[in-house]
Formats: sequence, C-alpha cells, structure tokens
Amino acid sequence: MLTRTEHLFDEATRVRAGDSRWHGRTSPDYWAFVGPFGGITAATILRALMEHADRAGDPVSLTVNYCAAVVEGEFDLDLRLVRANRSSQHWAVELTQRDAVMVLATAVFAERRPSWSQTVAAFPQAPPFETIPPYTKVTVPWVKQYDFRFVEGEPKLGGADKTPGSTTSKFWIADRVPRPIDMPALTAMSDAFFARIFHARRELVPFGTVSLTTYFHSSVEELKAENITRALGAADAKIFHRSYGDQSGELWSPNGRLLASTTQITYFKA
Repeated sequence: MLTRTEHLFDEATRVRAGDSRWHGRTSPDYWAFVGPFGGITAATILRALMEHADRAGDPVSLTVNYCAAVVEGEFDLDLRLVRANRSSQHWAVELTQRDAVMVLATAVFAERRPSWSQTVAAFPQAPPFETIPPYTKVTVPWVKQYDFRFVEGEPKLGGADKTPGSTTSKFWIADRVPRPIDMPALTAMSDAFFARIFHARRELVPFGTVSLTTYFHSSVEELKAENITRALGAADAKIFHRSYGDQSGELWSPNGRLLASTTQITYFKA
C-alpha cells in the first residue's frame, strides 16, 4: 500500500515549469458540480506565480475570470509579467486546455513596507472552533476536503420553507486534514463561501463563479507567523438580478487579524 506523504491540497495545486508554459492537472479530490472547485484553480495559479523565478514581493490581489468550465485532465499555464517597477509587479495568466483559454487571471505582487495601519472592519466574534459541530450536509468532493463549522447562517436546503433566506453566514473553516494556512490555501478558502444564492433560495440551483477577486491583507511572513490551521469567515450578498449575483467575504485569523477579503460576481439559473 502506498503511503501518502503530501497533503491533498499540495497535490491538487502542484505545478511544474516547462519550456514556455507551466503545467498542472485537475484533482478529483477538489471536484465541484461540473468542474474543479474554483478556489483550487485560483490557488494553483497563485502557487505558480509564487514559484516563478521572476516573482518579487507578496501577493496583494488576484482576480480570476472563469471563461469556461475546466475539464478533467492536464492544463497549461501561460504566466506573463506585464509590468514591474521598484515596488510592484503586475502579472497576467492564461489557463488553457487544447489551446482554448478556460481561465484568465491577473495578479499584483508588491513589497509590503512598514506603514501606518488601522483595521476598520470589526472582527466577527464567534465561539471557539472546537465547540461547534462540523457541517456534513453537502458531500460534493471539494466540500469534503474542508471542515466547516457554522456559527450562523448554515445553508438550509430542501425544506418546505420557500421564502427568501438570509444570505449572511459566519463560520470557521479548516482543511479536513489540518494544514498550515499559507497564501495558496488562503486563496482557495476565499472561494469556499457557499453560493449565496443557495442560502437565498434554500436550494441548490445551477451556479458558477464568473469572476473572483481576492485581496490579501497580510505579508507571507506575517501569515506564517500566525501559524494557524483555521480561519473565521464572514460572507454576504447584496443583489441577485437577471441571472447574476454578487457575494463578498472576509477571512480572519483566530487572533483577530483580517487576512483576506473577497468579492465575486456569479451566474445562477433560478
């Protein structure tokens, strides 16, 4: 019997450099309804950028546009440094399969220098992770890779109540098999907020992320110093209209530090 020596997340986001492009492969462990979990795709792109020899600085933002459903199997990554100056870099990334662009991303990296600091957002107070039972009602492969513990706003799907539900959620999230949260893991978790349309409609409906932006509020060193395996998430939405809806979220360390914030525009059919 083979002994697993690498975390499933690291296997799923593994990339290798080629002559002109980087290469990766989808993972069945992080599969969603019709393709890979969008967060694992975003994390793979960020990992490739962070491993690139020309990368300088820490990730500040990552925008991922999902142009088409990524299919099972190999994919290529074309990483291009568009512009660089003394303190920041702007990157463009294309994920292709069979020469068709499936995902288009942009990223900003920068040297994070000491400066004045203030956190305006309030830490969403919550009971300790250990005191809340795990959420086990959704069994999609990627969901099973995480330990979700809802403080409030647990999705209530399939009941008799069809009045619009609340789109606000607060929950702890950790890898099912504990793993220190680094920048790629934080990226994946920024897409792990269940679709707000599921909460509003109280049912699963055809859904997909069209564009996801993650803003990073910690340096690589600061995140490593946090030394955490779980984060507290808060999510909400503002509108669902003519097949598209928004959602936004925050990810906090247990120590009360805002690590990342995220916004999405999503497609739904309902």
